[in-house]
Amino acid sequence: AGVPIVVAVNKVDLPDAQPSQVRQRLMEHGLVPEEFGGETLCVEVSAVKKTGLDALLEAVALQSELLELKADPTVRAQGVVIEAKLDKGRGPTATVLVQEGTLQRGDSVVAGTAFGRVRAMQDEHGADVKEALPSRPVQVVGLTAVPEAGQGFHAVESEREAKQIAEHRRAERRRPVAETRPRLSLDEIFARAEEGGTYELPVVLKADTHGSVEAVSDTLQKLSTDAVKLNVIHSGVGAVSESDVMLAKASEAIIIGFHVRPDPAARRAAESQAVEMRLYQIIYEVVDEVRKAMAGLLPPTVHEKSLGQAEVRRTFTVPRVGTVAGCFVIEGMIRRSASCRLVRDGVQVHQGRFASLKRFKDDVREVQKDFECGIGIEAFNDVKVGDVIEAFELEEKPAEL
Repeated sequence: AGVPIVVAVNKVDLPDAQPSQVRQRLMEHGLVPEEFGGETLCVEVSAVKKTGLDALLEAVALQSELLELKADPTVRAQGVVIEAKLDKGRGPTATVLVQEGTLQRGDSVVAGTAFGRVRAMQDEHGADVKEALPSRPVQVVGLTAVPEAGQGFHAVESEREAKQIAEHRRAERRRPVAETRPRLSLDEIFARAEEGGTYELPVVLKADTHGSVEAVSDTLQKLSTDAVKLNVIHSGVGAVSESDVMLAKASEAIIIGFHVRPDPAARRAAESQAVEMRLYQIIYEVVDEVRKAMAGLLPPTVHEKSLGQAEVRRTFTVPRVGTVAGCFVIEGMIRRSASCRLVRDGVQVHQGRFASLKRFKDDVREVQKDFECGIGIEAFNDVKVGDVIEAFELEEKPAEL
């Protein structure tokens, strides 16, 4: 983002804490601590013991002094949306940081494609406030929609002007999508399907806040590989709705809810439409289960498991049966139900199945190492003394990303 960074090295109260190693690792990411001649401030803190917090605040204050940050409180307010969510009782709410001017109750504001009039403001303690000066974070109620975290907000002259700006932005956002979306013919669609190669897992994502949506979406999309791609076809803030279920049904997608629950209509629709809905409270659980779901799209990998080898010592021709090899098991075991291959002078001559496996005159299921046996191979009679018959099985294992 191109902004100054103050690093809080946390958990220094733990016995195995290594703050110096943390500073060295930071240099791998282009952050050179002051101790090593760089410009990055590093402060050792412990959230549990509440140590180092004063030093952290001093470092932030020092950084702001060096940047010579100034703001004019007399102009119209502007700043940035830190977080936004849909509150059941109050509607769309946004936590904003005022960077310039003074935001007052009753001001008309626009944030991205959301707009409205500030009906109420609360500080970090939940107390109502009438105005917010530069550098103050407040929670704003009164927007018509949930803005995206990270977007700028501006106070404007009237709510009408705010609405016009928001509608213009919505139109601008739709236009590139309409212009760049390719028109595919049926032939092209079939051709792409036949090419295969990449599998896709479509996902409908709902979370309690925009910050959560961004965090979960970014984390999930990092799971994409050359073989399987995760595609978040829709994301939003609030409870899982019936329209989300219908979209998932039409797109053959799964629904992921993070810190949200489905409304009754959505739950009934998901059951009747057989749409898979997963609800989570911890992001690591989301990642683990989605990774498994993506791996499930891939065909299983087949591994060959070697069972044993038998050396051909003699051959016999049996009427109406064919050639039977008198063998000695030199390694592992020979199993009747396994697959087999015939190797001659290190070169594979044939691969197939066992037709028979005998000990003396009795049919057996397997013969262990250092025992003799008679082996017949299905539809193959060109067996010679000195050949090696290998027994093996093919195991299917679920694919892994």
